[in-house]
Amino acid sequence: MTFKQRTHTCGELRSKDIGIESTLNGWVDRVRDLGGVLFIDLRDRYGKTQIVFNPQKCSGEVYELAKELRSEFVVSVSGLVDKRPEGTENLELPTGEVDIVVTELEILNRSLTPPFSISEEDGTNEETRLKYRYLDLRRDVVQKNLLMRHKMYQVTRNYFSENNFIEVETPVLMKSTPEGARDYLVPSRVHHGKFYALPQSPQTYKQILMVAGFDRYFQIVKCFRDEDLRADRQPEFTQIDVEISFPDEELVYKIVEGCMTRLYKEVLNVEIPTPFPRMSYHDAMEKYGSDKPDLRFDLQLTNVSDVVKDSPFRLFAENVAKGGAVAGLRIPNGNEIGRNQIDGYTDFMKKLGAGGLIWGRVVGAQIESPTEKHITQEYFQKIAKKMNCVDGDLILLASGNWSNTFSWLGTLRLEIARKRNLIDESQMKFLWVTEFPMFEFSEEEKRFVAMHHPFTSPSMQDVHLLDSEPNKARARAYDLVLNGNEIAGGSIRIHSSELQSKVFSLLGIGEEEAKRKFGFMLDAFKYGAPPHGGIAFGFDRIAMLMSGSKSIRDVIAFPKTTSAMSLMDEAPSEVDEKQLKELHIRVV
Repeated sequence: MTFKQRTHTCGELRSKDIGIESTLNGWVDRVRDLGGVLFIDLRDRYGKTQIVFNPQKCSGEVYELAKELRSEFVVSVSGLVDKRPEGTENLELPTGEVDIVVTELEILNRSLTPPFSISEEDGTNEETRLKYRYLDLRRDVVQKNLLMRHKMYQVTRNYFSENNFIEVETPVLMKSTPEGARDYLVPSRVHHGKFYALPQSPQTYKQILMVAGFDRYFQIVKCFRDEDLRADRQPEFTQIDVEISFPDEELVYKIVEGCMTRLYKEVLNVEIPTPFPRMSYHDAMEKYGSDKPDLRFDLQLTNVSDVVKDSPFRLFAENVAKGGAVAGLRIPNGNEIGRNQIDGYTDFMKKLGAGGLIWGRVVGAQIESPTEKHITQEYFQKIAKKMNCVDGDLILLASGNWSNTFSWLGTLRLEIARKRNLIDESQMKFLWVTEFPMFEFSEEEKRFVAMHHPFTSPSMQDVHLLDSEPNKARARAYDLVLNGNEIAGGSIRIHSSELQSKVFSLLGIGEEEAKRKFGFMLDAFKYGAPPHGGIAFGFDRIAMLMSGSKSIRDVIAFPKTTSAMSLMDEAPSEVDEKQLKELHIRVV
């Protein structure tokens, strides 16, 4: 098939082009017949241009062919650029002052009627859009997201290159070293009974690059985790991976903040103030009930354990005595909230696992509560004073072990903020969360697990605790949070093979297992490993937030569903028995 090459894109023509001959190639967006004159919006990824078929200005053959045009037909048109009649301009379009009076038309391909509108939001469910992703990708909002993502790639690469980082590709087929999420395994045909793993992260490779002397590494890399999915999770995802030799936390913060401000300035033309505020993990949990707090609204939690530790209310006193906590959430002007809503909050907490809620209203100098027989006015007054309550406030109290208590109230805090429209969507609130615990105890596995990953260095002040109270040791770990979303996480790494072995031991990884899984890295550390650290940005999540999307599926060209399915090509799929035999695999 031969056709004219375009002279312009569908988003290019302006009033300065009036009178020239132009050729456009694209998709039919909308067709309108106004008194026998056909007006068509022609679309490509650059924009839309109105084209006109006037039977008085084109041949009868062209006009009859134009009458066949329908939405999503692929066409090539040529004609003169003309000024739209006064009053018919579309100032919402960059091309809205002109149209093309068509004299030549070629239909390059016809289209079935699409299952949903390309040009208008018609409420089509996500499942249908993902099944016909090639059509969904034609929609303006999705194309804008992917074009923004493209620009983010360019800005990121330029930024790190300008700061003396080199981009190194690490293997996609690697050794399985599961610690955290499950690996995606790839069977080897050549090595019977052995498997590669797809990388959950290039962690071990980038640390080895530091040993090799590449002091500043970055990579925009695909990673894979076989884990339960949510709106902001995918089985395969993209991260900006960064590692630095001879750093401290301040250097990492400076480089990361520079990258984020550069992205927002060059992609969205938004100035982001630096430095970003910082908060310890402990403070984040006690103030907001989350290690990724949303700071776009003011509701804060208060630990009132010290106030109620000797309370006659046994539940509070006993929980505090066992090392648990009692915490409160103050709702300013919350007295307007009715009993039914409060009961709804109680049910919400019970679904999270809490026993319920204790509540009271500040009315003048008194606290009114249905639980006055359990919590005396004296103690409620002490609680209100600790929480800085004033007349009209609503007090919500919860109790349990330390982490659960704050986590429950933190989740309720977000729920109340959404329901009461307290979140300012225009704000961008960055926060560094620091000083994470080194370990957390897994009740399921009955052992310590790494809160970040097993290569994270303990705080220098807490190294001695590894021998006595490892549960109290803090890590040199840090997360970057934006509007309640973790968008980057990293740490200063362990660079001593002896310390790394000790941490493995605390994690229940014995010497033999450590050698089998990580022996190559422990050996590398014996040959002059420099102090090093780094971070990984969740590229998809950042793109989601920068575009204002609700799901990362909206900023990924070919995403999976929440059940890790690709509805368009039906992956994962069964394979031929011959392929399985070659891999020595039998499906049971």
